Amino acid sequence: MDQPSKPWGLRVHRQLLLRAAVLAVVATTAAACGSSGPQATNPELAARGTAMTTAKPTRQDLANRVSLSGTVTTNPVIGLAAPVAGQVRYLTVGPVQGTPTKPTRVATVWANNKPTHVEVPAGAIFTGRLVDDRSTVPVGMPVASAKLTGYGIVADIDAAQAYKISDSLTSVQAQIKNGPGPFACTVLGTIAALPAGTIPDPPAPQPGGAKNQQPGKQAPAPIDTAAPVDRGGGGAASEPTGMRLVCTAPADVKLINGAAATIEVVTDKAANVLVLPVEAVAGGQGKGKVDVVRADKTREIRDVVLGLTDGKVVEIKSGLTGDETVAVPGPNLPPAKADANGSPEGPK
Repeated sequence: MDQPSKPWGLRVHRQLLLRAAVLAVVATTAAACGSSGPQATNPELAARGTAMTTAKPTRQDLANRVSLSGTVTTNPVIGLAAPVAGQVRYLTVGPVQGTPTKPTRVATVWANNKPTHVEVPAGAIFTGRLVDDRSTVPVGMPVASAKLTGYGIVADIDAAQAYKISDSLTSVQAQIKNGPGPFACTVLGTIAALPAGTIPDPPAPQPGGAKNQQPGKQAPAPIDTAAPVDRGGGGAASEPTGMRLVCTAPADVKLINGAAATIEVVTDKAANVLVLPVEAVAGGQGKGKVDVVRADKTREIRDVVLGLTDGKVVEIKSGLTGDETVAVPGPNLPPAKADANGSPEGPK
């Protein structure tokens, strides 16, 4: 006689218990194996000093650029520098009617008995002498100031920028923020800081006019002292300025007073030169060091001669052949040695 089958619920309950027991055995076995086997470890770290990022020299055309923040300004003051070293002799600037359409000669610098003229450009008005008459001045020293009539783009500069761009003002581009550009911007005057300009009083008329005139000399023209004298600058001398660059836009470029602008000066160019990322080079001003990684992963700090830079790459004039691999970042320069008093030693 057949026995009655077990209830379905009891069978399911026993199957679940059996599965739980099997899983417990498997977990216990895995734990035991894990405790007797090798422990899990983190990925290995490279030894200290190992170069993790490297770069190889490449060749490209390079332009050294300096960017300045400028502003569109009305009637900016510019400085006129001595074109040669010598003695400056000022001329008497007559009255100005309207905006000059031709250059105005304001001084002459004499050197080796040869005169070199200093002229205010067309569109600007003479506003002052910057040194005493017959002073001996070096080349490039500001000797006169002038006020441009109309719009100019003015950018203040610091000493480091001044030395970079002082001899490289022939290639200047400007961009008006949210406005026209880029366009060529014509530089006016010098970038040097200007002292306050002075305008001398007109010479007083001689008493008695022609009666006191010495033989062989022409009497000066009489001056009406009751009438105001226009000395070419509206009667007001120029105020001092800091170092700044002033340039003018082409006539078809619309300018708005106070608008922000960027002025870019290309100070030098070079074609197909060897370059490295600036991060790979330590040093500057013509001399630097790079960390060369050899094929066997050993490293060598090597001296290099630097050239132009655009802020992203720097020219390597010598010290590398172009086949090397260098570490990024470049090497840390050692600190200066201290003397007996604990102060850094200067160069020997």
